[in-house]
Amino acid sequence: MNMYNQPWIGRSMTITSSTDPTLTGRTGIVVDETRNTVALLEGDQQLVLNKASITFTVDDNDVVIQGAMVGQRPEDRIHRTYRKA
Repeated sequence: MNMYNQPWIGRSMTITSSTDPTLTGRTGIVVDETRNTVALLEGDQQLVLNKASITFTVDDNDVVIQGAMVGQRPEDRIHRTYRKA
């Protein structure tokens, strides 16, 4: 299984690029995921991000995930087949 099909809650996420340059490079623990958003815990601050506007890595994995490609509910994303870009 690749990182697209893994549960992300409780894992470390790093934003590699974003339409908002202030988000690039931020790192935190995923505490919640919905169809369109992912919530990160940075220290004691929770940050809710729109998936469509970010690319990220999970757990220092080499796979860079485009948030726009994973715009479905987490339970649907886990069972979906993704093509390699």
